[in-house]
Amino acid sequence: MRNRAETRFPVITHLLSHLINVNVLDSATRLAAQTFLTAVPLLFVVASVAPPSMRDQFVRSLHDTFGLSGSANAELAKVVQGTGDPSDELRQTTGAVGGFMVLISATACSRAMQRLCERAWSMPKAGARVAAWRWIAWLATWLLMFGVQGTLRNGFGLGLWLGVPLLLITQTGIWWWTQHLLLAGRVPWLPLLPGALLTGTALSVLTSSASLYVPRALNHSLDKYGSLGAVFTLLSWLITLCVVATLCITAGAVIAREPWAARRLGTPGPSETQPVPGD
Repeated sequence: MRNRAETRFPVITHLLSHLINVNVLDSATRLAAQTFLTAVPLLFVVASVAPPSMRDQFVRSLHDTFGLSGSANAELAKVVQGTGDPSDELRQTTGAVGGFMVLISATACSRAMQRLCERAWSMPKAGARVAAWRWIAWLATWLLMFGVQGTLRNGFGLGLWLGVPLLLITQTGIWWWTQHLLLAGRVPWLPLLPGALLTGTALSVLTSSASLYVPRALNHSLDKYGSLGAVFTLLSWLITLCVVATLCITAGAVIAREPWAARRLGTPGPSETQPVPGD
């Protein structure tokens, strides 16, 4: 039965086998935890020193990503925008040294994403000397993307008819670049395209539908359990996003290695993988 299944549905059987090797839930949970513990605080630190217009963009992007409304949205605006002078409290809390330490800690999120890409493509870990600047570049690009996401979704004020395609193209492009960057250029661009298309499309759909569930769950958690309940709700949503990203990146790697796709995309074999630059 296994042989017949592999013959009839090779992509599905290869995908299931590879998902087990990648350990999807472990990779996704680790990525979500690092995002929550390190990348989210970095977002607040950047918001504390950003001009008011950029803080408004961050609030709008968080609102769109999580579909926030009601008390949850009010709490978010209070933290990022503050009262009186919007950034004084955050600046005093973080300071220059604290902000630098948050940035260094946030590279744990980059490392978790890098390891996910390496597992998906069955590659050894790149050296820290080669990858260090890539971690910071990836964080900076995603912060910029997060800041303009609300504007993109709105189609620069022209509406969703333009915003949705723009967001989909941008998400696909940034996930395409993410894989190439964090894999240190060891895989050519074209084989990375299936994973980028899958991830960009799936996350665009998922974040667009966030307003159907997240606001009610988050407001209920805040009202019933306070801030601790909101933490669990947000972490659960982040795990969902990371599971989808892990599945899509892994599926893209499997598809790119199928014979029919490898011929068209120029996917290198295991022995043809490019070495890490500088090794």
